[in-house]
Amino acid sequence: MRRKIIAGNWKMNLTLDEGQKLTSEIVNMYKDENVKDVIAVLNPPFPHIFPVKKLIGDIKGIAIGAQNCSDKEFGAFTGEVSAKILASFGVEYVIIGHSERREYFKETNEFLGKKVVAALAQGLTPIFCCGESLDIRNAGTHEANVKYQLTESLFGLSAGDMARVVIAYEPIWAIGTGKTATSDQAQEMHLALRRHIASKFGKELAGDISILYGGSMNAANAADLLSKPDVDGGLIGGASLKSRDFLDIIKSY
Repeated sequence: MRRKIIAGNWKMNLTLDEGQKLTSEIVNMYKDENVKDVIAVLNPPFPHIFPVKKLIGDIKGIAIGAQNCSDKEFGAFTGEVSAKILASFGVEYVIIGHSERREYFKETNEFLGKKVVAALAQGLTPIFCCGESLDIRNAGTHEANVKYQLTESLFGLSAGDMARVVIAYEPIWAIGTGKTATSDQAQEMHLALRRHIASKFGKELAGDISILYGGSMNAANAADLLSKPDVDGGLIGGASLKSRDFLDIIKSY
């Protein structure tokens, strides 16, 4: 069964005090406003993971995630953090293949596939990101491009492992630009991705996978985007740094 997931990606933002303040506000609002049936995932920078996890405590419905992980389990890889280490801190989700990792750090589809395998081996839920640039969108090859990303990174998984993956569709041209894909454009791409997954793993499995929208979802447009049948949540950037906005997105279902 599909999970409704709103994941906040803090990116490289917030000091320790700022992160604790934001987390406390989100946790208290989530409890006070009686949120149900929506999983909130907080994905802070690595140093925040332990303090954020402590503030979340045992509240059902809020989970801790990471923004990245290594493809290696352990070893002499200075500056890297493995899925095994993340799991030992109680991390449940990890973002893999965000467009910024692909662009700035040149992470390939093959490499990202190895990260997915590493995360799954430690019991983490990968939030696998895929999406197209404005040039690709304008060329009309966006659907083929994003399907290729899924094929290269995920189609080597067993059906059991694939069922544990969450997909996040990122129209890169709509991240931090002030532009947003229309809800119809988002639905079109989410449905195309679900059908592509079904072509490999079957309709039942594809129907159970959560596909999140990751293109500048905010409190103003969330209800429209989340009303679409194949949009199962959001991967939220800037709006996740404001507790009221983040809770309003969660409550848009």
